[in-house]
Amino acid sequence: MSDQQPSRIQEATQSTDLDEARDFLASAYAGQQWTADQTRQPFSFRYTAVGDQAMTLRTIRFDGHLEGVMTPSEDFVVQWTNRGTATIGSGEDRIVMETGRPQLWPQQGAAFSYDDYDQRIVQVNRSALETVAGERGIAPGSLRLDHTVRPDDRALQVWRSSVQLISHTVMDGHASPLLQAEMGRLGALALLELYPVVSASLAPELLLPKNGHVRLAVEYVHEHAHLPITTSDLAQVANLSLRALQHAFQRILGTSPNAYLRRVRLDRVRDALLQGDPATTNIAEVARHWGFAHAGRFAAAYAEQHGEYPRETLRRH
Repeated sequence: MSDQQPSRIQEATQSTDLDEARDFLASAYAGQQWTADQTRQPFSFRYTAVGDQAMTLRTIRFDGHLEGVMTPSEDFVVQWTNRGTATIGSGEDRIVMETGRPQLWPQQGAAFSYDDYDQRIVQVNRSALETVAGERGIAPGSLRLDHTVRPDDRALQVWRSSVQLISHTVMDGHASPLLQAEMGRLGALALLELYPVVSASLAPELLLPKNGHVRLAVEYVHEHAHLPITTSDLAQVANLSLRALQHAFQRILGTSPNAYLRRVRLDRVRDALLQGDPATTNIAEVARHWGFAHAGRFAAAYAEQHGEYPRETLRRH
């Protein structure tokens, strides 16, 4: 085991030179076609970054106009402004930032335009987020978050409380590397609560705009399958009545919401058994983790879905 601790990132710079500030930010974010102009107030710029390779907290104050294109990124970046105006994207995909409200950057990149702004950023490394998402059964390499979703009040409260705790801890230069690593994990968990994971295995019908409500419920199942979920929960997520939700699931997916949830959980059990060590993996414990308390009924349902019993899957490790 290596005794090497994660290297700490701590950076701060400021300038009153407009071109220098533009070039610094364009270099830091691998930007393209970045231009800057002075506004009515005197130009000033300040940038700070603190954290480690898994997660950094950043602040940018830019008294001027800045626009350009952000290139695709492997990291997940949530940012919000405390003052100024800001837009992301263009045309129908254009997002007008609301003061104090977090917004996930499009991972495919986007154009932007900012004026006299004070910005806060939480940047989470992909591998760090995939580690936490993997505990929820999301396969590495397929993780994608839907930046178009408008987080609800509960998710916003979880995010803001988490960021406040993270900020107090990470800004403390004496915080231990272990505590800092825990803050990175907390940031990843809060981010997964803030924006839903886009499943790569969604049925094509769910991608149609008319089926958007059901897609929200399905994505919620894939993201929260490790938690207790009721049909009423899914109806609330989809903004549908219970009857409308059940009818929509049957029409689009040919099954009920509860049956779909059970299918997803049985898939997660199979993934865990395929990755488990036959000598140490306890099938009953894996089943209970995914909500299957009755061993006999679980084994029968598993065999019906996967064509073999759990012990046979585990032996094929």
